[in-house]
Amino acid sequence: MKLGLDIGIDLGTATVLIYVKGKGIVLREPSVVAVNAKTGKVLAVGQEASEMLGRTPDIVEAIRPLREGVISDFKVTEVMLKTFISRVNRGVVSSYFKPTIVVCVPSVITPVEQKAVEDACKNAGAKEVFLIREPIAAAIGAGIDITKPQGSMIVDIGGGTTDISVISLCEPVVDASLKVAGDKFDEAIVRHIRRKHNVLLGEKTAEELKIEIGCAYPRNEELSKSVRGRNLITGLPAQITVTSTEMMEALEEPITQIFDAIHSVLEKTPPELMADISSRGIVLTGGGAMLYGLDKMLASKVGIDVIVADQPDRCVAIGTGRALTMMDKFAALS
Repeated sequence: MKLGLDIGIDLGTATVLIYVKGKGIVLREPSVVAVNAKTGKVLAVGQEASEMLGRTPDIVEAIRPLREGVISDFKVTEVMLKTFISRVNRGVVSSYFKPTIVVCVPSVITPVEQKAVEDACKNAGAKEVFLIREPIAAAIGAGIDITKPQGSMIVDIGGGTTDISVISLCEPVVDASLKVAGDKFDEAIVRHIRRKHNVLLGEKTAEELKIEIGCAYPRNEELSKSVRGRNLITGLPAQITVTSTEMMEALEEPITQIFDAIHSVLEKTPPELMADISSRGIVLTGGGAMLYGLDKMLASKVGIDVIVADQPDRCVAIGTGRALTMMDKFAALS
């Protein structure tokens, strides 16, 4: 009887999702760790730590150990992974039965960054670690058969990176990775509100605005939301009302950067694969794909149908888990 588990990990900048073979996604937690700044002791991991962001005294530091798709704090990432893996393995895996882990990485990653991911997983208890490119995992999770000799285009918009790839026969033919995604959307909202209203918002408030009234294309009905922040002139609390039209203005710059990267990848795509993409459309995955109207906006500019995958924020995790049985089909990352 096999006692160990096979695990797929979507090691995201904003969220970690873990897929267990035969069970599906069993864990979804924010990529945040709270530590004592003086002693280095870990106080909380995941959701509990996320609730401390922007609300901790100086002695407590809430850290996001992954930035722009890569590990920025190795030790904290290792602690976070150990905690999450132990949660899903509780009562099943002992020190003698360690899991095989497939973890996704950005489509453009350095050998040093690859080794950091592998070492973090091994130190967190993995028996073997395999890496898979994020857009490949996203395509598998979106239900695309990537084993065929035909072109599929995936745009995966996560928290830290947007990965764009034209895939055929399980491998990327043309790809790009840019450090513009959900976090940059939030930063653009903070800058816009600061410039227009002289009010400083916290990152959680900016994220709420993005989710609730954010848009990349005009909504059928104008939405608005009242938020609280700090007036930069008086230094006192302030409440303002923000509209969906303002959100579209705020998000124009990062979305244009994503479009430019898509355009660049299409320019480099071989004609036969371009024909496949034109007939099948571009598939959006990742949490950023859920931004209202992003598919319509991109389709209007590119001239190709753009489809948002089912459960786009779960595609990478699902694909990473399904890849556990397909690793022989991929070229090794090295």
